[in-house]
Amino acid sequence: MTAPDTAFGVGFIGLGNMGAPIAQRFVAWPGGLTVCDARPEATEKVVAAGASAVATAAEVAERARVISITVLDDAQVRSVVTGPGGILETATPGTVVAVHSTIAPDTAVELGEICAARGVDLVDAPVSGGASGAEQGRLAIMVGGPRAAYEKVKPVFALASDMTIHAGDVGAGTRMKLARNLLHFISFTAATEASRLAEAAGVDIVKLGKVVRHTDAITGGAGAIMLRDTTAPIADDDFWHSVFTHVRGLGEKDVALALELAADLDVDLPLGRIALERLGDGLGVGPGEIAASHPNGVTR
Repeated sequence: MTAPDTAFGVGFIGLGNMGAPIAQRFVAWPGGLTVCDARPEATEKVVAAGASAVATAAEVAERARVISITVLDDAQVRSVVTGPGGILETATPGTVVAVHSTIAPDTAVELGEICAARGVDLVDAPVSGGASGAEQGRLAIMVGGPRAAYEKVKPVFALASDMTIHAGDVGAGTRMKLARNLLHFISFTAATEASRLAEAAGVDIVKLGKVVRHTDAITGGAGAIMLRDTTAPIADDDFWHSVFTHVRGLGEKDVALALELAADLDVDLPLGRIALERLGDGLGVGPGEIAASHPNGVTR
């Protein structure tokens, strides 16, 4: 196996809450790291660790052939890439620009086309795992872009990530991140429902949180059911049919009991009702007897 090329320089633009710990990991890149931030003081820690600081994105592009961007939003990404003093003023063909900011997929596609016209590859590479994941080198990075560009950034990203995925063409990384974060924040909302129910039932919700974190670390949480390569209904003779009918049976029973408790305590659980109504269909096996006997998720 050919060793990856590590002679080229790496750049990093945007040293905020997420960017700073990622850049700190990138200091170890053998070809050197050049950083830039609108706040000069933000570069001090990473410079002390061995990076070089410059004033503009264009100066970063003069030195680096892989450039990571972690700024606030679509407008800032556009400015860094195509604006005055931006990357495309000086980037040479073959440079790869990696956008870690979560932006609209269409923005990534549009910027990818603009960059491609200059011989530059843009990949959307949003991250999951938070600042602590970056500090530990355990981020998941979802990359959308040409395969060759993915292969070039992968050894760089490995400094901060223990899971770098090629999601597909430009825009696919962002689409994957949005799906992942949809689950994340719906789960947070469900956690607030569970806490309201537990509190109304006289349960210590701090202790409940300890139980949730403990058992999710064992079972994998919601990710434990994300094993199939399609969301289509499951045929009766498919291996997964018995697995997910079992999950459905347990889920419908427990959610129905929770909804009955909520009704007794006058606690509204809209996500709970939706879960009872849609769990079976979502799993691909259709509603079970319990859901069928409680239309629209109503248990009383």
